[in-house]
Amino acid sequence: MSGHGASGSKGLGTRAVQALALGVTFGMLYVATRLTPELEGELGAVAGVGFLLLAGTLMSELLETIGLPHLSGYLLAGIIGGPDVFKLVDHHTVNQLSPVNTLALALIALAGGVELKLSTLRQVAKSLTYAMVVQSLIVGVVMTLAMFVLGRFVPSFSNLATGPMLGVALLWGVLSITRSPSACMGILSQTRAKGPVATFALAFIMSSDIVVVVLVAAVMMLARPLINGSGGFSLHDVQDLGHELLGSIAFGTTLGLALAAYLKLVGRGLLLVLLAIGFVLSDFLRYVKVDATLAFMVAGFVVQNLTAQGPKLLHAIEQTGGIVFVVFFANAGAHLNVPLLQKFWQIALTLCVLRGLATYAAARLSSHLADDDAITRRWSWSSLVSQAGLALGLSITIGNAFPAVGEGFRALAIAAVAINEMIGPVLFKLALDRAGETRREEAEISRTSLLPPAEI
Repeated sequence: MSGHGASGSKGLGTRAVQALALGVTFGMLYVATRLTPELEGELGAVAGVGFLLLAGTLMSELLETIGLPHLSGYLLAGIIGGPDVFKLVDHHTVNQLSPVNTLALALIALAGGVELKLSTLRQVAKSLTYAMVVQSLIVGVVMTLAMFVLGRFVPSFSNLATGPMLGVALLWGVLSITRSPSACMGILSQTRAKGPVATFALAFIMSSDIVVVVLVAAVMMLARPLINGSGGFSLHDVQDLGHELLGSIAFGTTLGLALAAYLKLVGRGLLLVLLAIGFVLSDFLRYVKVDATLAFMVAGFVVQNLTAQGPKLLHAIEQTGGIVFVVFFANAGAHLNVPLLQKFWQIALTLCVLRGLATYAAARLSSHLADDDAITRRWSWSSLVSQAGLALGLSITIGNAFPAVGEGFRALAIAAVAINEMIGPVLFKLALDRAGETRREEAEISRTSLLPPAEI
């Protein structure tokens, strides 16, 4: 267990120094922003990165003593220091750090693709098939019914007729089947977990993105006439979906082969290559309406399974991404809209609880149908609770497509994702610990030789 192992090697003196350093970090910036209020607006991206990196790292070390994942520490540091609590990092600075988010998501997708080996997929193919079908059906249907009933208590939906309310419920149902690749990769990178639960989580979450993209497009076609009251189905949506999927796969395959050739023939300057991929290619793919996450995941998959350069690429991503991932998750915590969560927390929490129960039931059923081993049957659900960037991105897409209900839909989605984002990683790490899949020795080696990626 990385967390326990690490904490066991650090005495009370070390933890006391870390707690003191964290208090000093928050205290100095708090005093500075209060004595010179103009500093708050001029904090800037560089100072914001420094604060989030230092505070997130120290907070994760302290939370490690009670078995919480590092990711929770990053999120908590961002929430406390963010615009809605101590205001140490203001909204302008949080928005300035959006390029870091773009880079982190690109690296996470690349790493996820590299981790998806064909041998792994064959090993869990039966489980994946049953889980994908059962999870999509049960969670989608349960959450559609839940939103249809509970949506009447959301101010934005309270006056909707039955048809539009059903459309909103269908959209919420499909949004509920999204998972968080970033949270999954974050926990697996910290713990270096190996075993059936970790294997299933990685394979399912990374491959489910494709299913989610297809289902969202299909449900949006169904919901459009219900919400707008006119229009009907449009083949234009099908064409857009086909373009996005085929374009993502084609671009990802080309990028993967190009990366493999570079790794074999040159092999140097990988930091600059990964920065270019994260910053430049992400914007380009957005411009040509290609899903960047899917494209980068395909690229990593190609490098791993069609060439011999997979380990080299993964090592480069870990070395590059360690600091980026800390800032990414801390910034995600700072981005959390605390007032909005306070406003919708009862409905959001109820929806999250129902989603968690549906996910658990679906996981147990699919594992039974696939005849999974006992460990997978008991713990496979734990990695499926987290939601993050994909859910938020889809909520924005849905909100833009349906402006009549978009604002309320996005607000409730943000509140629900915030709850799942805080609870999900804790459950997943606890499950990996209980399943005996975390490796104390490997985590300790990673923390000493590759400190940044081990802190994810």
